[in-house]
Amino acid sequence: MVVALIIACEVGFWVLLALGLGARYLLKWRRTSVVLLLCEPVLELVLFAVTAWDLKNGAEPGWEHGLAALYIGYTVAYGHYTIRWLDGHAAHRLAGGPPPVKPPRYGMPRARHEGRLWLRTLLGAAVACALLQGAVWYVGDEGDVSSLRSFQWTALRVVGIHGLIALTYLIWPKRGPACMTAPGAGGSGQAPPGKRLEGARGTARPATTEQQTKDGTGPRHPQRSA
Repeated sequence: MVVALIIACEVGFWVLLALGLGARYLLKWRRTSVVLLLCEPVLELVLFAVTAWDLKNGAEPGWEHGLAALYIGYTVAYGHYTIRWLDGHAAHRLAGGPPPVKPPRYGMPRARHEGRLWLRTLLGAAVACALLQGAVWYVGDEGDVSSLRSFQWTALRVVGIHGLIALTYLIWPKRGPACMTAPGAGGSGQAPPGKRLEGARGTARPATTEQQTKDGTGPRHPQRSA
């Protein structure tokens, strides 16, 4: 039952999101869209209540209860972020709004962006671990809580792996196209001084010859002595 409810909550999340954005930008029903989008957290509350009720009725703690805790933690951390991201795209596609701002791709701005995403992952893991710990205390010594403990370690491993990935963007910032330099340009993207000087001389000579030809004097040659 818990697994079926998790699937129903996930499907309900996207259905309510589609209905809310459609009511806002297609039908211009702003209040209705707000009500629909505010129903999103209700799904997580229902899932939490059913999971607690299942454990209260003597159900053996299993992987489905741990999965429910992880799902609730994820929606708490990334639910509003996902809604805001899709709302920006819907406003651009359906209402002629400005295109949504894309996340930075290079340098320290990208590192800060990845760090903020990691903080969201940390928040989700903290919520999930707190729910799992509450379930462990609730069950007590009457049941096997090893599956709940394993999901706590799973949440911590996710935080650690995501943290390492985010740290790579800080230690080795991704370089943008503007930072790329041409080979042999000395890191500045400009030609070496000697080549620039040759180019200047090469362009000056035809101009002098053309000016002398127009004056009718012709090019000057050194006279040979008899």
